[in-house]
Amino acid sequence: MAAAQDFSPFITEMDRYLFGSGTHYDIYKKLGAHVTEKDGKKGVYFAVWAPEAKGVAVVGDFNDWNEDADKMDLTGDVGIYEAFIPGIGSGEKYKYLITTAKGDKLYKADPYANYAELRPGTASVVTDLTGFKWSDNTWLKKRDEGSVQEKPMAVYECHIGSWMRHPGREDEGFYTYRQFADRIVDYLLDMHYTHIELIGIAEHPFDGSWGYQVTGYYAPTSRYGTPDDFMYMINKLHKNGIGVILDWVPAHFPKDAHGLANFDGSCLYEYADPKKGEHPDWGTKIFDYGRNEVKNFLIANALFWINEFHVDGLRVDAVASMLYLDYGKQDGQWIANKYGSNENLEAIEFFKHLNSLISGRYPGVMMIAEESTAWPKITAKPEDDGLGFTFKWNMGWMHDFCDYMKLDPIFRRDNHHKLTFAMSYNDAENYILVLSHDEVVHLKCSMLNKMPGYYVDKFANLRVGYTYMMGHAGKKLMRIRSLTGHCLRIRYMRECRHTSGNFSRYTISIRLCMNLTEASQALSG
Repeated sequence: MAAAQDFSPFITEMDRYLFGSGTHYDIYKKLGAHVTEKDGKKGVYFAVWAPEAKGVAVVGDFNDWNEDADKMDLTGDVGIYEAFIPGIGSGEKYKYLITTAKGDKLYKADPYANYAELRPGTASVVTDLTGFKWSDNTWLKKRDEGSVQEKPMAVYECHIGSWMRHPGREDEGFYTYRQFADRIVDYLLDMHYTHIELIGIAEHPFDGSWGYQVTGYYAPTSRYGTPDDFMYMINKLHKNGIGVILDWVPAHFPKDAHGLANFDGSCLYEYADPKKGEHPDWGTKIFDYGRNEVKNFLIANALFWINEFHVDGLRVDAVASMLYLDYGKQDGQWIANKYGSNENLEAIEFFKHLNSLISGRYPGVMMIAEESTAWPKITAKPEDDGLGFTFKWNMGWMHDFCDYMKLDPIFRRDNHHKLTFAMSYNDAENYILVLSHDEVVHLKCSMLNKMPGYYVDKFANLRVGYTYMMGHAGKKLMRIRSLTGHCLRIRYMRECRHTSGNFSRYTISIRLCMNLTEASQALSG
């Protein structure tokens, strides 16, 4: 393969200025790998941010991973390296070979790649996102009409890799995005869900993390297919009137050698001081929310999923860990802010910037905070000193509800406050009531098995519990199928209005209808 050619860069001076100021919201269209044409020759344009690198080269199958074949040129003053390599296109595997200031050589995946090699491989893959033909304009138009707080909302939380599999296959039997779409639509319509929340979509190296340790923020995981397959899934869900929410993880990232950690030999994406830049309990790195280019990476990433894949909301994971400098840390493991307190002022401004931008551009798109503390004004507007989220997960309600439902009825008479306490702060935020994966993993058992009594009692208890949940103020989120099979049915009037601050008439019927074989399987699970 011939050496990379000199050419006028696709990245302009204005691009560099906006990226350096943290406001280049389309930066993913410039950085990364893009199939294009230069001087009549088709090829791929590569660009990567690595300001502390001594040198960068593109290596891949196309040049036999030769570090001298396609060296990149440094352009401008923000540390972006670029190269145009003719004669290659979509499907090529590649990495950036970064020579650090100390002379070490690091093989890094592309932070802006849109596709990745199936694990255990860690290379990025050149792809083109422009070929899919969307047909969900009707859904997108309807989504932006009216107030999202005033629309009925029942969310089904789901992890594609564990929802259903083809048994006995060497590829672990994962459903593809297309297969999943064809099966899940019928299920969601039958269950009368309005939205699906998908866990673990951004590329990640380890199945057991469920996708919460991300190495490819701009790439739908290749476990279930290509980006086109992912688009097909969302398009089909939208055409059937079902919104799509993705779990999004801007709180931390893993230390895998091919990932963002120490990307160019320096603390580029993470805080340099480990007292700010590492989670001791999780063994992960914390993004530097005070660095413009890092904020730009994350904000543009949120917009990327909305623009390129038409998602209808992002559930932001571990918000509390971003807001508190001492989250999960002991004395001596964290640094106070300039006022001597434990709030991360940079993360606060990041959220205000992010949520203001998305609510302004996409009024029908939801930003949902998984925030487990009493931090005030999570869903208040930034101009009112709030963070600007659309909804907050009501973790307090969830804990009280589960604690109450697990009690034998004879003890409930002394614990009714666990059901009523949440009513005292209904109007504090715009809430989503959540019975998510967190409530059933790590030996916490299924919702059914939390209930006291014999089989018939357990079903009766759970039936009443879900009915209470559907009548309580707040949107609804449940992870049901893996717990109780196809046997739960939720019915409600889609014309109803139900917000955290305004409860009106709700028509509900809930049915649990297992036979003893199904019940036994659920309990043993």
